[in-house]
Amino acid sequence: MKRAVVLLSGGIDSTTCLAIAQDLEFECFALSINYEQRHSSELNFATRIGKEFAVIEHKIININMSEIGGSALTDMSIKVPEQQSSTIPVTYVPARNTIFLSLALGYAETITAQDIFIGVNAVDYSGYPDCRPKFIKSFETMANLATKQTITGDKIKINAPLLNLTKAQIITTGNKLGIDYSNTVSCYKAAANGAACGVCDSCRIRSRGFAVSGVVDPTIYRI
Repeated sequence: MKRAVVLLSGGIDSTTCLAIAQDLEFECFALSINYEQRHSSELNFATRIGKEFAVIEHKIININMSEIGGSALTDMSIKVPEQQSSTIPVTYVPARNTIFLSLALGYAETITAQDIFIGVNAVDYSGYPDCRPKFIKSFETMANLATKQTITGDKIKINAPLLNLTKAQIITTGNKLGIDYSNTVSCYKAAANGAACGVCDSCRIRSRGFAVSGVVDPTIYRI
């Protein structure tokens, strides 16, 4: 079987990516990143999802992006906004997807995998620059210039199957693949048990996605 590294955050998009990769008959190796984000519940959910999907291996790598800061998700002095922003919001984490994909690329080389899956989306999202098709394509080009296995002829492919889907379409796709979305967390301010605030940008996008898709929203809200 083909091998793939799947970046797994514990949210709707990465879980759907994992289900898609397995449906495409990849042997899946999950990778989650503890980057000293505002809450750790997403890592607990990612661990649960990895077990549910019986991935071959699930790595959790620790890096400290709070030392860089610059985001409401890594700097506790910056408040998570409750109003939708007309510009790139303060929940954007500088270079996060570049760093995550770089770690996934290194992991892929060590297990001789030629495919990496990432759940970025450029339709229903917060406007982050590292979720755009141009970024994904550019990273793939770089990966095929910078790695030993690509020099020997094994090309790397960055798979972003959700890139051009709405959140409702993503949920519909995952529902057809049998995903239990109660095991996912999206909230930027989630409680330890995953209970969501219901007012942050990520909560609004998630809630609207379930409403439009017609799939019952299993999210537990604190309010």
